[in-house]
Amino acid sequence: MPPLEGGEVVRVVDGRGWFMGKAFYSSRSKIALRWMSFEDVEIGSELLAGRIAQADALRRSLYPDETTYRVVHGEADLLPGLVVDRYGDVLSVQFLVQATEARKDLLADLLVAHFKPRGVMDRSDVNVRTLEGLEPRRAVLRGDVPERLEYAEGLVRVSADVQTGQKTGAFLDQRENHQLAATYARGEALDCFSYLGGFALQLATRATKVTAVEISEPASEALRHIVQRNGFQNVEVVTANAFDFLRDAVDEGRRFDTIVLDPPSFAKNKDAIESAVRGYKEINLRALQLLTRGGILMTASCTYHVDEERFEAMLASAAADAKRRVQIVERRGAARDHPVLTALRETRYLKFYVLRVVD
Repeated sequence: MPPLEGGEVVRVVDGRGWFMGKAFYSSRSKIALRWMSFEDVEIGSELLAGRIAQADALRRSLYPDETTYRVVHGEADLLPGLVVDRYGDVLSVQFLVQATEARKDLLADLLVAHFKPRGVMDRSDVNVRTLEGLEPRRAVLRGDVPERLEYAEGLVRVSADVQTGQKTGAFLDQRENHQLAATYARGEALDCFSYLGGFALQLATRATKVTAVEISEPASEALRHIVQRNGFQNVEVVTANAFDFLRDAVDEGRRFDTIVLDPPSFAKNKDAIESAVRGYKEINLRALQLLTRGGILMTASCTYHVDEERFEAMLASAAADAKRRVQIVERRGAARDHPVLTALRETRYLKFYVLRVVD
């Protein structure tokens, strides 16, 4: 038998030769097998179409009136190496492993058959593909894909940059937390690492004033535009490094009643855990120093390698250094359209805490 090139479906047997299941094979990744079935079935278009439909059925039951959500969450939906986000009549897709890359056209055809979208965008421009020997790629796969899309999150309109924006165009994993933030917002609010304002826009529905801090000038301009589209007069967009802004705000003696911290991942691997924890502590310490008594801090981490226990220990240390006594009001994760597979903890990556400064 010729050697496998990667991307094939293989039969998996134990040491006795007994059948265990079928899996996608990778010739380059440290993860050689990605499980597809415990049964000896054909891993073809019928099975893949059924799993896409099954994944979508969950989202339609969760969000019956929505057309923006994560359709496929990789391994958690039994489709390893495939991420599909729906933005109305546009799909944004990532093919992350050799097997889904090899079936890119088939999967695109199955998605078109199920959703009948206006367009399908390939957002496989992620570095994780290099671990599979694949080059990052970004291209329109099917139909027409506009540069920007708008969709509703609760009471506000938000923007997605499907062609060139972060992730697949927006942070759908934080969507439920975005809307939760509105229920806690009061007084003067601060949103750091704002990007396109997922949190800032929600805060603006109840806070008297919102300062949104974003380091990217293009993202800041896009946020100013969507603020205007929503008709908000109480949002100021500041283009700045959030670390610098927080430090300067402390030095200036500023105070906020509500703060949101939603930074990018600080650790891409285990070797970066310690530096990531230092980064998280820095911004959370500053935020706690800035909050008024009774103030609310909503703080997130999308770094899988920093688990809940480590993150909570960091928060306790930051509170002690800030000389503030703090309550944990809520512990949350990603939105429900990002389910967690019990056998794969990597599908649980997002941590979101709501804290209240007691004293």
